[in-house]
Amino acid sequence: MNQASRQPSGPNDYSRLGPIAPLMSNPRVTEVMVMGAHDIYVEVDGKILLTPISFASDDELMAVIRYIVESVGRRISVESPLADARLADGSRVHVAIPPVAVDGPLLNIRKFVRGPLTMEDLIRLGSCSESAFGFLKACVLARANVVVSGGTGSGKTTLLNVLSGYLPDDERIVTIEDAAELQLRQRHVARLEARPAGPEGNEITIRDLVTSSLRMRPDRIVVGEVRGPEALDMLQAMNTGHDGSMTTLHANKPRDVLARIETLVLMAGYDLPVRAIRAQITSAINVIVHLERLRDGTRKVVQISEVTGMEEEVITMQDVFRFIRSGLDQQGRVIGRFVSTGIRPRVLDRLDDLGLEMPAEIVSLFHEAAHSAQ
Repeated sequence: MNQASRQPSGPNDYSRLGPIAPLMSNPRVTEVMVMGAHDIYVEVDGKILLTPISFASDDELMAVIRYIVESVGRRISVESPLADARLADGSRVHVAIPPVAVDGPLLNIRKFVRGPLTMEDLIRLGSCSESAFGFLKACVLARANVVVSGGTGSGKTTLLNVLSGYLPDDERIVTIEDAAELQLRQRHVARLEARPAGPEGNEITIRDLVTSSLRMRPDRIVVGEVRGPEALDMLQAMNTGHDGSMTTLHANKPRDVLARIETLVLMAGYDLPVRAIRAQITSAINVIVHLERLRDGTRKVVQISEVTGMEEEVITMQDVFRFIRSGLDQQGRVIGRFVSTGIRPRVLDRLDDLGLEMPAEIVSLFHEAAHSAQ
Protein backbone atom coordinates (compact mmCIF):
# COMPACT_ATOMS: atom_id res chain seq x y z
CA MET A 1 0.00 0.00 0.00
CA ASN A 2 2.79 2.44 0.94
CA GLN A 3 4.73 1.56 -2.21
CA ALA A 4 1.67 2.17 -4.39
CA SER A 5 0.99 5.50 -2.72
CA ARG A 6 4.38 6.74 -3.90
CA GLN A 7 3.40 6.36 -7.54
CA PRO A 8 1.38 9.17 -9.18
CA SER A 9 -1.91 7.92 -10.55
CA GLY A 10 -1.57 9.93 -13.74
CA PRO A 11 0.20 12.83 -15.46
CA ASN A 12 -2.01 15.40 -13.70
CA ASP A 13 -1.63 13.97 -10.18
CA TYR A 14 0.16 16.67 -8.18
CA SER A 15 -0.60 15.25 -4.72
CA ARG A 16 3.11 14.86 -3.87
CA LEU A 17 3.88 18.51 -4.57
CA GLY A 18 2.61 19.81 -1.24
CA PRO A 19 1.29 23.39 -1.09
CA ILE A 20 2.02 24.11 -4.76
CA ALA A 21 -0.33 21.34 -5.95
CA PRO A 22 -3.29 23.76 -6.37
CA LEU A 23 -1.09 26.08 -8.44
CA MET A 24 -0.21 23.23 -10.77
CA SER A 25 -3.91 22.41 -11.19
CA ASN A 26 -4.81 26.03 -11.97
CA PRO A 27 -4.98 26.40 -15.78
CA ARG A 28 -4.25 30.16 -15.60
CA VAL A 29 -0.87 29.55 -13.94
CA THR A 30 1.86 29.00 -16.53
CA GLU A 31 4.91 29.01 -14.25
CA VAL A 32 5.57 28.38 -10.56
CA MET A 33 8.68 29.91 -8.96
CA VAL A 34 9.56 28.82 -5.41
CA MET A 35 12.22 30.91 -3.65
CA GLY A 36 12.84 29.20 -0.33
CA ALA A 37 10.02 27.94 1.83
CA HIS A 38 8.09 31.18 2.17
CA ASP A 39 8.11 33.03 -1.18
CA ILE A 40 6.18 31.37 -4.00
CA TYR A 41 5.56 33.33 -7.19
CA VAL A 42 3.46 32.42 -10.21
CA GLU A 43 3.13 33.67 -13.76
CA VAL A 44 -0.47 34.43 -14.79
CA ASP A 45 -1.25 36.01 -18.17
CA GLY A 46 2.41 36.92 -18.56
CA LYS A 47 2.60 38.72 -15.20
CA ILE A 48 4.61 37.51 -12.17
CA LEU A 49 2.63 37.59 -8.91
CA LEU A 50 3.53 36.71 -5.29
CA THR A 51 1.13 34.16 -3.79
CA PRO A 52 0.09 33.80 -0.12
CA ILE A 53 1.13 30.13 -0.29
CA SER A 54 4.24 28.82 1.50
CA PHE A 55 5.96 25.63 2.60
CA ALA A 56 6.13 24.88 6.32
CA SER A 57 9.92 24.65 6.17
CA ASP A 58 12.90 24.19 3.87
CA ASP A 59 12.78 20.48 4.79
CA GLU A 60 9.26 20.17 3.37
CA LEU A 61 10.37 21.97 0.20
CA MET A 62 13.43 19.70 -0.10
CA ALA A 63 11.20 16.63 0.19
CA VAL A 64 9.18 17.83 -2.80
CA ILE A 65 12.35 18.65 -4.75
CA ARG A 66 13.83 15.20 -4.09
CA TYR A 67 10.59 13.53 -5.12
CA ILE A 68 10.55 15.40 -8.46
CA VAL A 69 14.21 14.86 -9.25
CA GLU A 70 14.39 11.22 -8.19
CA SER A 71 11.19 10.34 -10.08
CA VAL A 72 13.14 10.82 -13.34
CA GLY A 73 16.23 8.98 -12.11
CA ARG A 74 18.30 12.01 -11.19
CA ARG A 75 19.87 13.16 -7.94
CA ILE A 76 20.21 16.39 -6.01
CA SER A 77 22.74 16.88 -3.21
CA VAL A 78 25.27 19.31 -1.78
CA GLU A 79 27.83 17.82 -4.17
CA SER A 80 25.42 18.10 -7.12
CA PRO A 81 23.18 21.07 -6.24
CA LEU A 82 21.67 21.75 -9.69
CA ALA A 83 19.21 19.55 -11.55
CA ASP A 84 16.84 19.62 -14.51
CA ALA A 85 13.85 17.31 -14.52
CA ARG A 86 10.27 17.07 -15.71
CA LEU A 87 6.94 16.14 -14.22
CA ALA A 88 4.77 13.35 -15.59
CA ASP A 89 2.61 15.97 -17.33
CA GLY A 90 5.61 17.25 -19.30
CA SER A 91 6.22 20.38 -17.20
CA ARG A 92 9.86 21.48 -17.18
CA VAL A 93 11.59 21.68 -13.79
CA HIS A 94 14.83 23.35 -12.70
CA VAL A 95 16.18 23.05 -9.17
CA ALA A 96 19.01 24.76 -7.28
CA ILE A 97 19.80 24.08 -3.62
CA PRO A 98 22.47 25.32 -1.19
CA PRO A 99 25.35 25.98 -1.41
CA VAL A 100 24.70 27.49 -4.87
CA ALA A 101 21.25 28.78 -3.82
CA VAL A 102 22.28 31.25 -1.13
CA ASP A 103 18.91 31.93 0.55
CA GLY A 104 17.35 28.48 0.40
CA PRO A 105 16.21 25.92 -2.18
CA LEU A 106 14.93 27.24 -5.52
CA LEU A 107 12.33 25.35 -7.55
CA ASN A 108 11.07 26.52 -10.94
CA ILE A 109 8.31 24.68 -12.81
CA ARG A 110 7.32 25.80 -16.29
CA LYS A 111 3.98 24.16 -16.95
CA PHE A 112 3.46 22.53 -20.29
CA VAL A 113 0.19 22.60 -22.17
CA ARG A 114 -1.38 19.17 -22.45
CA GLY A 115 -2.26 18.38 -26.02
CA PRO A 116 -0.14 20.26 -28.54
CA LEU A 117 -1.40 23.66 -29.62
CA THR A 118 -2.21 24.08 -33.29
CA MET A 119 -1.67 26.85 -35.80
CA GLU A 120 -5.30 27.89 -35.27
CA ASP A 121 -4.74 28.17 -31.49
CA LEU A 122 -1.78 30.53 -31.90
CA ILE A 123 -3.59 32.63 -34.51
CA ARG A 124 -6.53 32.98 -32.09
CA LEU A 125 -4.13 34.01 -29.30
CA GLY A 126 -2.60 36.63 -31.59
CA SER A 127 0.82 34.98 -31.63
CA CYS A 128 1.07 35.05 -35.42
CA SER A 129 -1.00 35.60 -38.57
CA GLU A 130 -2.55 32.99 -40.83
CA SER A 131 -0.35 33.96 -43.78
CA ALA A 132 2.85 33.89 -41.69
CA PHE A 133 1.96 30.42 -40.43
CA GLY A 134 1.15 29.41 -43.99
CA PHE A 135 4.68 30.37 -44.94
CA LEU A 136 6.14 28.39 -42.03
CA LYS A 137 4.07 25.39 -43.09
CA ALA A 138 5.56 25.77 -46.57
CA CYS A 139 9.07 25.84 -45.04
CA VAL A 140 8.49 22.53 -43.24
CA LEU A 141 6.97 20.87 -46.30
CA ALA A 142 9.83 22.18 -48.48
CA ARG A 143 12.36 20.62 -46.07
CA ALA A 144 13.87 23.95 -45.11
CA ASN A 145 16.08 23.96 -42.01
CA VAL A 146 14.40 26.19 -39.43
CA VAL A 147 15.77 27.85 -36.28
CA VAL A 148 13.25 29.22 -33.76
CA SER A 149 14.87 31.96 -31.68
CA GLY A 150 13.88 34.16 -28.77
CA GLY A 151 14.43 34.89 -25.11
CA THR A 152 13.52 32.77 -22.10
CA GLY A 153 9.78 32.11 -21.92
CA SER A 154 9.07 33.58 -25.35
CA GLY A 155 7.33 30.42 -26.59
CA LYS A 156 10.07 28.74 -28.63
CA THR A 157 9.20 25.17 -27.65
CA THR A 158 5.49 25.79 -28.15
CA LEU A 159 6.13 27.04 -31.68
CA LEU A 160 8.49 24.14 -32.39
CA ASN A 161 5.67 21.78 -31.41
CA VAL A 162 3.29 23.54 -33.80
CA LEU A 163 5.79 23.41 -36.66
CA SER A 164 6.45 19.72 -36.00
CA GLY A 165 2.76 19.10 -36.62
CA TYR A 166 3.41 19.77 -40.33
CA LEU A 167 6.00 16.97 -40.58
CA PRO A 168 4.81 14.13 -42.86
CA ASP A 169 3.62 10.94 -41.16
CA ASP A 170 5.73 8.75 -43.45
CA GLU A 171 9.08 10.18 -42.31
CA ARG A 172 11.35 8.98 -39.52
CA ILE A 173 11.87 11.76 -36.99
CA VAL A 174 14.47 11.82 -34.21
CA THR A 175 13.97 14.31 -31.37
CA ILE A 176 16.81 15.33 -29.04
CA GLU A 177 16.18 17.23 -25.81
CA ASP A 178 17.64 18.06 -22.41
CA ALA A 179 14.28 17.27 -20.86
CA ALA A 180 11.74 15.56 -23.10
CA GLU A 181 8.79 17.91 -23.63
CA LEU A 182 8.15 17.95 -27.36
CA GLN A 183 4.78 16.45 -28.22
CA LEU A 184 5.04 15.17 -31.77
CA ARG A 185 1.89 13.51 -33.02
CA GLN A 186 3.50 11.39 -35.72
CA ARG A 187 3.91 7.69 -35.00
CA HIS A 188 7.48 7.18 -36.22
CA VAL A 189 9.31 9.33 -33.68
CA ALA A 190 12.49 8.24 -31.88
CA ARG A 191 12.85 10.36 -28.73
CA LEU A 192 16.26 10.90 -27.13
CA GLU A 193 16.93 12.69 -23.85
CA ALA A 194 20.26 13.89 -22.44
CA ARG A 195 21.43 12.70 -19.03
CA PRO A 196 23.62 14.60 -16.57
CA ALA A 197 26.55 12.89 -14.93
CA GLY A 198 25.53 10.65 -12.03
CA PRO A 199 27.68 9.38 -9.16
CA GLU A 200 29.48 7.08 -11.60
CA GLY A 201 29.86 9.77 -14.27
CA ASN A 202 28.35 8.59 -17.58
CA GLU A 203 27.04 11.96 -18.71
CA ILE A 204 25.21 11.87 -22.05
CA THR A 205 25.17 15.28 -23.71
CA ILE A 206 23.06 16.78 -26.47
CA ARG A 207 26.15 16.55 -28.64
CA ASP A 208 26.41 12.81 -27.96
CA LEU A 209 22.78 12.40 -28.96
CA VAL A 210 23.11 14.44 -32.16
CA THR A 211 26.04 12.23 -33.19
CA SER A 212 24.08 9.10 -32.24
CA SER A 213 20.99 10.25 -34.14
CA LEU A 214 22.92 10.27 -37.42
CA ARG A 215 23.27 6.48 -37.11
CA MET A 216 19.50 6.05 -36.73
CA ARG A 217 18.60 6.83 -40.35
CA PRO A 218 16.55 9.95 -39.56
CA ASP A 219 14.63 11.83 -42.24
CA ARG A 220 14.43 14.82 -39.91
CA ILE A 221 16.20 15.79 -36.69
CA VAL A 222 14.47 18.03 -34.17
CA VAL A 223 16.74 19.39 -31.41
CA GLY A 224 14.87 20.99 -28.51
CA GLU A 225 17.58 23.59 -27.99
CA VAL A 226 21.11 24.12 -29.26
CA ARG A 227 23.33 25.82 -26.70
CA GLY A 228 26.76 24.26 -26.93
CA PRO A 229 29.30 22.61 -29.25
CA GLU A 230 26.54 20.38 -30.66
CA ALA A 231 25.84 23.35 -32.95
CA LEU A 232 28.68 22.14 -35.20
CA ASP A 233 27.23 18.61 -35.41
CA MET A 234 23.78 20.05 -36.10
CA LEU A 235 25.11 22.18 -38.97
CA GLN A 236 26.93 19.21 -40.45
CA ALA A 237 23.78 17.09 -40.22
CA MET A 238 21.76 19.80 -41.97
CA ASN A 239 24.42 19.97 -44.68
CA THR A 240 24.65 16.21 -45.28
CA GLY A 241 21.19 15.10 -46.27
CA HIS A 242 19.19 15.75 -43.11
CA ASP A 243 17.43 18.81 -44.47
CA GLY A 244 14.11 19.77 -42.98
CA SER A 245 15.55 19.74 -39.47
CA MET A 246 14.53 22.16 -36.72
CA THR A 247 15.88 23.55 -33.46
CA THR A 248 15.56 26.46 -31.03
CA LEU A 249 18.18 28.92 -29.83
CA HIS A 250 18.33 31.73 -27.28
CA ALA A 251 18.91 35.05 -29.05
CA ASN A 252 17.66 38.65 -28.97
CA LYS A 253 17.07 39.03 -32.71
CA PRO A 254 17.54 37.00 -35.93
CA ARG A 255 20.92 38.54 -36.75
CA ASP A 256 22.14 37.53 -33.28
CA VAL A 257 21.23 33.91 -34.07
CA LEU A 258 23.99 33.75 -36.67
CA ALA A 259 26.61 35.23 -34.32
CA ARG A 260 25.56 32.91 -31.51
CA ILE A 261 25.77 29.79 -33.69
CA GLU A 262 29.21 30.92 -34.80
CA THR A 263 30.30 31.19 -31.15
CA LEU A 264 28.81 27.78 -30.28
CA VAL A 265 30.62 26.14 -33.21
CA LEU A 266 33.93 27.54 -31.94
CA MET A 267 33.17 25.87 -28.57
CA ALA A 268 33.51 22.50 -30.32
CA GLY A 269 37.28 22.96 -30.08
CA TYR A 270 38.22 22.92 -33.75
CA ASP A 271 40.38 25.68 -35.20
CA LEU A 272 38.01 26.59 -38.02
CA PRO A 273 38.30 29.81 -40.02
CA VAL A 274 35.41 32.20 -39.39
CA ARG A 275 34.60 32.31 -43.11
CA ALA A 276 34.32 28.51 -43.21
CA ILE A 277 31.95 28.52 -40.22
CA ARG A 278 29.79 31.21 -41.84
CA ALA A 279 29.70 29.27 -45.09
CA GLN A 280 28.46 26.23 -43.14
CA ILE A 281 25.79 28.33 -41.42
CA THR A 282 24.67 29.86 -44.72
CA SER A 283 24.28 26.51 -46.47
CA ALA A 284 22.65 24.83 -43.46
CA ILE A 285 20.09 27.32 -42.12
CA ASN A 286 17.28 28.55 -44.35
CA VAL A 287 14.79 30.32 -42.09
CA ILE A 288 14.89 32.00 -38.67
CA VAL A 289 11.64 32.54 -36.76
CA HIS A 290 12.05 35.03 -33.92
CA LEU A 291 9.70 35.36 -30.95
CA GLU A 292 9.43 37.87 -28.13
CA ARG A 293 7.51 38.08 -24.89
CA LEU A 294 6.13 41.61 -25.10
CA ARG A 295 5.64 44.07 -22.23
CA ASP A 296 1.98 42.99 -21.83
CA GLY A 297 3.06 39.37 -21.28
CA THR A 298 1.93 38.10 -24.69
CA ARG A 299 4.23 35.96 -26.81
CA LYS A 300 4.43 36.75 -30.51
CA VAL A 301 6.36 35.88 -33.62
CA VAL A 302 7.89 39.28 -34.38
CA GLN A 303 10.09 38.43 -37.36
CA ILE A 304 10.55 35.67 -39.93
CA SER A 305 13.78 35.98 -41.89
CA GLU A 306 15.40 33.97 -44.65
CA VAL A 307 19.16 33.37 -44.93
CA THR A 308 20.02 34.19 -48.54
CA GLY A 309 23.79 33.79 -48.92
CA MET A 310 27.11 35.51 -48.27
CA GLU A 311 28.66 38.74 -49.47
CA GLU A 312 32.39 38.75 -48.75
CA GLU A 313 32.38 37.39 -45.17
CA VAL A 314 28.94 38.65 -44.17
CA ILE A 315 25.88 36.36 -44.12
CA THR A 316 22.98 38.03 -45.90
CA MET A 317 19.34 37.81 -44.82
CA GLN A 318 15.97 39.14 -45.90
CA ASP A 319 12.85 39.61 -43.81
CA VAL A 320 9.72 37.80 -44.99
CA PHE A 321 7.25 38.81 -42.24
CA ARG A 322 7.35 41.34 -39.41
CA PHE A 323 5.12 42.30 -36.53
CA ILE A 324 4.64 46.07 -36.62
CA ARG A 325 3.68 47.59 -33.24
CA SER A 326 1.39 50.62 -33.22
CA GLY A 327 0.85 51.25 -29.50
CA LEU A 328 -1.11 50.02 -26.49
CA ASP A 329 -4.84 49.70 -25.93
CA GLN A 330 -6.65 50.86 -22.76
CA GLN A 331 -5.86 47.56 -21.03
CA GLY A 332 -2.15 47.96 -21.72
CA ARG A 333 -2.07 45.30 -24.41
CA VAL A 334 0.26 45.71 -27.36
CA ILE A 335 -1.52 46.62 -30.60
CA GLY A 336 0.04 45.71 -33.92
CA ARG A 337 -0.25 43.75 -37.13
CA PHE A 338 1.69 41.11 -39.01
CA VAL A 339 2.83 42.25 -42.44
CA SER A 340 4.58 40.64 -45.37
CA THR A 341 7.60 42.52 -46.66
CA GLY A 342 6.48 41.74 -50.21
CA ILE A 343 9.58 39.71 -51.03
CA ARG A 344 9.02 36.24 -52.46
CA PRO A 345 11.17 33.90 -50.34
CA ARG A 346 13.61 31.65 -52.14
CA VAL A 347 12.55 28.71 -49.98
CA LEU A 348 9.28 28.54 -51.92
CA ASP A 349 11.26 27.43 -55.00
CA ARG A 350 11.97 24.22 -53.07
CA LEU A 351 8.24 23.45 -53.08
CA ASP A 352 8.29 23.53 -56.88
CA ASP A 353 11.38 21.29 -56.95
CA LEU A 354 9.58 18.75 -54.74
CA GLY A 355 6.37 18.97 -56.77
CA LEU A 356 4.38 20.29 -53.80
CA GLU A 357 1.60 22.84 -53.86
CA MET A 358 1.92 26.13 -52.04
CA PRO A 359 -0.23 26.24 -48.85
CA ALA A 360 -3.56 27.97 -49.45
CA GLU A 361 -2.82 30.63 -46.80
CA ILE A 362 -0.06 32.20 -48.93
CA VAL A 363 -1.10 31.51 -52.53
CA SER A 364 -2.40 35.01 -53.27
CA LEU A 365 0.38 36.69 -51.31
CA PHE A 366 3.36 35.10 -53.01
CA HIS A 367 1.95 34.37 -56.44
CA GLU A 368 1.38 38.11 -56.80
CA ALA A 369 4.94 38.76 -55.61
CA ALA A 370 6.24 36.26 -58.16
CA HIS A 371 4.34 37.93 -61.01
CA SER A 372 5.49 41.43 -60.05
CA ALA A 373 9.10 40.26 -59.95
CA GLN A 374 8.92 38.98 -63.52
